Amino acid sequence: MMRALILAAGEGSRLRPLTKDKPKALVELCDKTLLERQVSILQKAGITDIAIATGYKGEQIQELGFNCYHNPDYATSNMVYSLFNALPFLEREGDLIISYGDIVYELDNLKKIITSDAAVNVMVDKEWFKYWKMRFVDPLTDAESLILNDDGTIKELGLKTESYNDIQGQYIGLIKVRRDKLKALISFYHNLKIKKSSNIKDLNNMFLTDFIQLLINADWDIRAILISGGWLEVDSLKDLNLYEGLAKSKELDSYCRLDK
Repeated sequence: MMRALILAAGEGSRLRPLTKDKPKALVELCDKTLLERQVSILQKAGITDIAIATGYKGEQIQELGFNCYHNPDYATSNMVYSLFNALPFLEREGDLIISYGDIVYELDNLKKIITSDAAVNVMVDKEWFKYWKMRFVDPLTDAESLILNDDGTIKELGLKTESYNDIQGQYIGLIKVRRDKLKALISFYHNLKIKKSSNIKDLNNMFLTDFIQLLINADWDIRAILISGGWLEVDSLKDLNLYEGLAKSKELDSYCRLDK
């Protein structure tokens, strides 16, 4: 049985004032909340066992009837902490989809990662440049490294870079872990010993890309599931206004077909 955990604990400070009185996942994109859009796509794919890792104003998501795992330390921690704070959900039976709470994606893309039989899968947009160029004057100010091995596994991701040669795609914030690998994933997290020489400050503030890179460094095969667009990240008020404008001019579909 496939399950999904949506990471929605962050404060969404770049979406203020919209997030002054609600969590980022309840911000609306074209008249539907980000959470509503993502849950709808998951359900269309047959995934009904959905949990939310909450934090900032998490009671508003709880009140909607979702199965929630609240991170009370959301203000001083990051995604990896919120992920493993939902340990009871991780330990249950079934493959697991892990998704950022501020993204939306097309059903076809979700199906690609669902049908992969690799142990750990990370969705990567190989046509990332068009999307980043639409959002940023200089894509390198935001884009991060992502280098693939010849066999389609990921060699490196999540680092700042000044060279497009280090960017073969962009990680979109969607992962699938096969059921037989979840126990090992949990053990890996609990056994992590961060070296002082690492650029990772501590476990509490680790980004998910940092965690994936540590798995890679420990010889885990992390499969890149390649897509060509068909998703959006709502990271800032600028993003949201841009997408709303593109939707009105009927141009948003060239980046992501909402509700498809």
